[in-house]
Amino acid sequence: MTYDTGAGAAAVAATTIIARAVKASGAIIRVEPGDFKEILNKEGRALVIKAKGGFFKPNYQYLTSYKGFVFFTKSSSEMMFSPEVEFINAKEIWIPD
Repeated sequence: MTYDTGAGAAAVAATTIIARAVKASGAIIRVEPGDFKEILNKEGRALVIKAKGGFFKPNYQYLTSYKGFVFFTKSSSEMMFSPEVEFINAKEIWIPD
């Protein structure tokens, strides 16, 4: 009797890739947009990575670091920040689920 292990092997490979991505990215903390702004206010001259996402329903994604942690938020509308915040526009921000 033979078994088709192609689908099973692909599922294992996908799980392994995702696990490695999570391990490589470290801890990413998802916060609400208001909390994200509070974190930036503590930082002063913060650096924020931003990208526009979504296909059917656009969203705006933001990523920053603070005291060794990485914070991420998503908003349905573009957020306004202090003029002191420095931005890097990214084509895409991918956060593992």
